[in-house]
Amino acid sequence: MGKLEAPSWWRLRFEQEPEFDVMVLRTESVSSTEFFSNLRRDVSDSATKSLLVFVHGFNVSFQDAARRTAQMSYDLGFTGVPAFFSWPSQDQLLSYSADEQAIIDAEPHLQQFLRDVLRQSDAESIYLIAHSMGNRGLTHALMALARTDPKEVKRIKEVILAAPDIGTIEFTEQIAPGLQKLGAPITLYASSNDRALATSKWLHGGARAGESGENLIVVNGIETIDASNTDTDLIGHSYYGDRRSVLADMWYLINGELPAAKRCCLQGEPSRIAPKYWVFLK
Repeated sequence: MGKLEAPSWWRLRFEQEPEFDVMVLRTESVSSTEFFSNLRRDVSDSATKSLLVFVHGFNVSFQDAARRTAQMSYDLGFTGVPAFFSWPSQDQLLSYSADEQAIIDAEPHLQQFLRDVLRQSDAESIYLIAHSMGNRGLTHALMALARTDPKEVKRIKEVILAAPDIGTIEFTEQIAPGLQKLGAPITLYASSNDRALATSKWLHGGARAGESGENLIVVNGIETIDASNTDTDLIGHSYYGDRRSVLADMWYLINGELPAAKRCCLQGEPSRIAPKYWVFLK
């Protein structure tokens, strides 16, 4: 759980093998008509008639987005159909500015993709997960869909915003009010150990929505989970898919559709100006 298995020198494995690794075996380009026809068939054949859509973040290739989607779907025990929207990240650590422009350019395409998913997938329940910079595209698309497709968005059962790389002022004053019009539960995961967001904060000269501590966002209509107590890697930015505690919490979110107050291993913390937020028990 939480592992994207791949070759490693210390295991003396230098090439990908499908028996041991999470890997993409084949890709195929199809028309939009064929894609949604296949999607409807797969959703209809699934146990729960549900759909999970993932939107990746900065510095992520198409292949890695596919691998992460597969890993999360498996670890979450998702019995519907997993899918992902891949926007054209440069997949380069030094291409942050280029990726910022790419996610802006991709927003109308993501909005149309989600509109088509709502209207053509026949999914009874839709769950959305975005990570890092991908939250910019997803939140803006959802705000638009809440205005233009109010009936269709009712099938969105959960929106998960993991480590959002969005300015806190923009999020609290513009995005949060727009997302609340969806009527769907929204969960925000934040951490004070996220070094990638610390760098983004320095670049932008302002706090990010995925930070905790004094910049933790707690607003009505959004359940905030402070994931700082979870063990992380050196960067601390991929805990949403790497850590058992967070994956387990997301399992309850998606499979049980349970609010934080009814989920295991969370403790409520009071907030002076808003509803309580939640932390993982140590």
